[in-house]
Amino acid sequence: MKTIIVDGSAFDTMPGFCDEIERKFTSGLTWSIGRNLDAFNDVLRGGLGVHEYGEPILIRWLHADKSRGDLGCVFDTIVEIINDNDVKPHHRAPTKGG
Repeated sequence: MKTIIVDGSAFDTMPGFCDEIERKFTSGLTWSIGRNLDAFNDVLRGGLGVHEYGEPILIRWLHADKSRGDLGCVFDTIVEIINDNDVKPHHRAPTKGG
């Protein structure tokens, strides 16, 4: 299973989160993804870069506690999006202590 590492120490704002997601999930694209949670949801489904549509992945979120503090309630929404895409238990939300 492909593991994608999101590093919470690399950003402290929503635009920074979008930059991190673009770096980690859409490597090799010649265009940019949207800068919002709908685009993040689309990226998680696959087919836009580093994993194929429906391909099982594991998301490892380093420094998740920092991200939780930096992003506030948006962090909880991001985790919900990750969990909602867990159609075939393959996307895993960050655990406490990240």
